Parts: sequence; C-alpha cells; structure tokens
Amino acid sequence: MKTANSSVANLRKTLVATTIASVLLAACAAAPLKPDGAAEARNELTQLQSDPNLGSRAPLAMKEADVAVSVAEQPQADRELGAYRVYLAERKVATARALAETRFAEDQRAAISARREKARLDARTHEANVAENQVATDRIAAASSEQDAAEMQRQIDALQAKATDRGLVLTLGDVLFESGRADLRAGADGKLNKLVAFLNKYPDRVVTIEGYTDSVGGEDYNQALSQRRADSVKSYLLREGIESGRVTASGMGENDPVAGNDSAMGRQQNRRVAVIINNPPTALR
Repeated sequence: MKTANSSVANLRKTLVATTIASVLLAACAAAPLKPDGAAEARNELTQLQSDPNLGSRAPLAMKEADVAVSVAEQPQADRELGAYRVYLAERKVATARALAETRFAEDQRAAISARREKARLDARTHEANVAENQVATDRIAAASSEQDAAEMQRQIDALQAKATDRGLVLTLGDVLFESGRADLRAGADGKLNKLVAFLNKYPDRVVTIEGYTDSVGGEDYNQALSQRRADSVKSYLLREGIESGRVTASGMGENDPVAGNDSAMGRQQNRRVAVIINNPPTALR
C-alpha cells in the first residue's frame, strides 16, 4: 500500500515539474527580444559620435539618430516592427553621417578659402612693404647722392679745377718749378696734396699729367723738359700712395700754348702742368 502511494506521489511531482517547465518555455518563447541589427546601428552611431572630424557637426541629426537607435534597441515581440525600427535607426545614422561629412567639407573649403585670402593679403602687404622700403631706400640714395655731389663739388672747388669734356682739368703754373728745371719747389705740395686727397676719395678716377713749356729754347729741349716735369708730378702722386696704374704722364713740349710767347706774361702762362682727372667710366646697362 505504501509503495502504491509513493508511486502516485512521484507521478504527481513529475507532472507538476513538467507543467512548470512547459510554462517557463512558453514564457521564454513569447518574451520580446532585441531586434537584429540594433547593435550594429548603435556601433555605427558610436563610431560617428567619436569621430574627431564629424562628431561635433550636425548635432540635431546626431540627436535624432541617437533617439532612433534607442528605440530600435528596445526588445520587441513583433519582429516586423523591430526590423522597421532598426531600418529607421540605420537611416537616421546614415543621414547624420552624410550631414556631418557635408558640414566638414564646407568647413574645409572655408578654411582653404580663408588661407588663400590670408595668403593674398600677406602678398599684398609684402608688396606694399617692399614698395615702401624701396621708396625709403631711394630717398636715402637720393640724399646720399646729393651729399656725394656736394662733397665732390667742394673738392673740385678746393682744387680750383675746371669741368671739361675730358674731365676735370687742374692747371698748375710754373710756380711748381724753378726756371729750366724739373724738380718740384719746396712749397709745391699745397695743390698736389689736395689732388692726392681727391684721388684717394674717388679711387675710380685716373689722371693724365701733361707738361708744357714756352717756346724759348729748342723744340727737343722743351719736349724733354715738359716730360721731366710731368714725371715729377707723377712721382709725387706715387710717393703719396696713388697706384701707378691710375697715373699717366706725357710731355707736350711747346705745343698747344694758351697765350702768346711774345710776352713774359704769355710765356709764364704757357709754362704749366695740366692734370686731367678723367671722368669715371659709364656703368654698363
């Protein structure tokens, strides 16, 4: 009797367990699940939001996409409705990405345009600065040229030289020499020192020294005397440091008189040394 009762009790327990298991299975089968594709939509949105170039752009579209993804992630027993929500979420995420990429491209174009405009402004500023500097340089050069011209005129005045087509001509009378001699007198260095100073200041100038005599005496004698006097002046310049290549000496004898030889005053004027300071060579253009 006890055995029969025990069997009945075991059967009841088995039936109860089976019933509970069936109910649980049915409940599990009927429980709503997260729709397929919702996780992928969330991952796509997360990548978009974390993109340094796109995440901060199109904020309204980003918010709408986030709401749509959140709705799609909700468990849904109706598979078709869940799939539709995932589709909407994917479209919202795609729309947000497209808007963000468009805004990024627009910002890039604006930045490029701004850089180009800045480059143009910088170029114009540079051109203006160059022009301004050139004007300042030209003014300084003009002032310097005026000062140089004034200084040269002062030097010319000190030499008592005359401007000619050949250059500056400095005429040294016979006071430089004793009559019939080619040695410089003791006090002859006054004008010659001024000539040395001029040549030192303007090293591009070269000089031609020409000696002349009056007509007293033989022609050959006068020719030789005029050459020795020109050489004496040249030697003085060389001793004072003027380079030999800048100085040429020639004896002209009694040729090319500047006055008549029929008077003492005329002969004195003809006994002279002319120093021609040649004009500087014109710069090639």
